[in-house]
Amino acid sequence: MTQSRFDGRRNALSAPPVQGSRALVTLHFRTMAPTSDPTAQPTPSPRPSGSPRERLQDARLYLCTDARRDRRGGLDLLDLVRAALRGGVDIVQLRDRSLDVVEELELLAALRDLTDEHGALLAVNDRADVALAAGAAVLHTGQRDLPVPVARDLVGEKALLGRSTGGGAQAAAADADPDVDYFCVGPVRSTPTKPGRAAVGLDAVRQVAAGQPTTPWFAIGGVDLQNVRQVVEAGARRVVVVRAVTEAPDPEAAARGLRTALTRALADDAGRTSAGAGQA
Repeated sequence: MTQSRFDGRRNALSAPPVQGSRALVTLHFRTMAPTSDPTAQPTPSPRPSGSPRERLQDARLYLCTDARRDRRGGLDLLDLVRAALRGGVDIVQLRDRSLDVVEELELLAALRDLTDEHGALLAVNDRADVALAAGAAVLHTGQRDLPVPVARDLVGEKALLGRSTGGGAQAAAADADPDVDYFCVGPVRSTPTKPGRAAVGLDAVRQVAAGQPTTPWFAIGGVDLQNVRQVVEAGARRVVVVRAVTEAPDPEAAARGLRTALTRALADDAGRTSAGAGQA
């Protein structure tokens, strides 16, 4: 993706809310600006600011979570996401196919308030109609979901469109598609959140990185505090996490630890690259 692709769809669309039967749901994109509190504990790195596309470029830590309806004890969905955002998460996706549309829209309305408050991006999984109704900045689709051109026609030019890939040809196709704003590569490791999907391993991450894609991309699948440095060393600059935060006793601390480890690994990798270039 070249810079010109961002220029054409740079600013978020703002339109009056559409009146409907549920007051929580609006059909417009709001400008999401980060808030600041001088007394708050700082996150390991600054919160991305600017338009949704600018924030996507700067985003490093992406959280996927289900609705947490079957959790016995622990935090509910909103408390979990609030904690993760305080810990430094840049993008939040609600991914729960057990929800009906009304339930999903109600949860997304509450999540959007949280992501707006923290200057983060809200992503909807699979459903273009739900993304529009919720006013989410991001629609994420898989290889067996809506074709990219159809998804783009439905959500319009202002929304961000993400795509799941297993690396290789799928990643190359996503990188070459002007309608794809970011893509994911994985699962890096086998994970119960993607049953039946074989892990592509770090080799797939290395292969994608070697192709020097111009579209932002994330490594996904089994990424946690123990292996995030390996994922960065394989070439990823952004990661998606699930259980590393959702199953942590302290989701805020888990997100902050991941953000810190990711930032340090990126800095170390950049230092090695600079040193190697200097010796060449």
